[in-house]
Amino acid sequence: MRLYRHFNGILQEHLGGSIAIGNFDGVHLGHQEVIKAAGKIAKKQGNPWGVLTFEPHPRSYFNKDTAAFRLTPFHLKARYINELGVDFLVVLQFNHDLAKMSPEDFITTILVRGFQAKHIVSGSDFVFGNQRRGTVGFLREKGAQLNFESVGVTQVMDESGEVISSTRVRDCLVTAEPAEAAGLLGRGFEIEGRVVKGDQRGRKIGFPTANIVVSSMMQPAIGGYAVRAGLSEENNTIWYDGIANLGYRPTFGGTTCLLETHIFDFNEDIYGKNLRVALVGFIRPEVKFDGIKELQAQITSDTGLAKQILSGKPPEFK
Repeated sequence: MRLYRHFNGILQEHLGGSIAIGNFDGVHLGHQEVIKAAGKIAKKQGNPWGVLTFEPHPRSYFNKDTAAFRLTPFHLKARYINELGVDFLVVLQFNHDLAKMSPEDFITTILVRGFQAKHIVSGSDFVFGNQRRGTVGFLREKGAQLNFESVGVTQVMDESGEVISSTRVRDCLVTAEPAEAAGLLGRGFEIEGRVVKGDQRGRKIGFPTANIVVSSMMQPAIGGYAVRAGLSEENNTIWYDGIANLGYRPTFGGTTCLLETHIFDFNEDIYGKNLRVALVGFIRPEVKFDGIKELQAQITSDTGLAKQILSGKPPEFK
């Protein structure tokens, strides 16, 4: 997958493509249908298959003081889109100029002149341009004038008949339902980052942990989880079972939100390495313990419960 940071300079081989447009935060099953719809058209027509998205998320741009809400920081979003098999990804910086751009200019400047797009695919509720005046209907109307086709994909429903959305995924994570979130995402919800050195208390009590600082994405329910931890090895991700605590470590007066992951039957040095941690099942809320022995006993109990959860059918991991 080729990554572009601007709509100018698109290589000839990627011009005239079928392009899926959206924020795609989470790249959930609904987003995947939009992207795949563009892919089906591209393959049928023999055109390049692309995705156009925006960074930062427009919500972050217009509400700079809002709490972190992103399901997928950019590197995660790009990975999930790449896994769908697209030819190229265009990431436009959402700034003052883009926010003020009229729907008409967005279409003529970016889609037509920049991409020479033949097909535009979006969710049926997609809006764009200054004051969100651009709609799927407007895209279809302008396409008839400017020689491109526009398709609005109907919202995807889950088995209960509810619309799959990023908001629903966030709600599941806040209410400590990672399995339900995985059902909407089509995979486990992941927190990813570099492993940093902590106080190494876990090692002293027999449960060494790999620690990740959680800051740039939304915070799921605080507490203990059964998890799968992924490490890259020769362009593949090797997954291990484990337990993790997401929280502030009140027993030790912690103030920074950390994801502390204990990987079962694993003793390699992975400081500085990139770690993917997928939440599989919620075990308990974070609590303050009276001492090390009480904490140690609780972790032992959590480990047993996590192994039971992980022995079932956890979400698919790629």
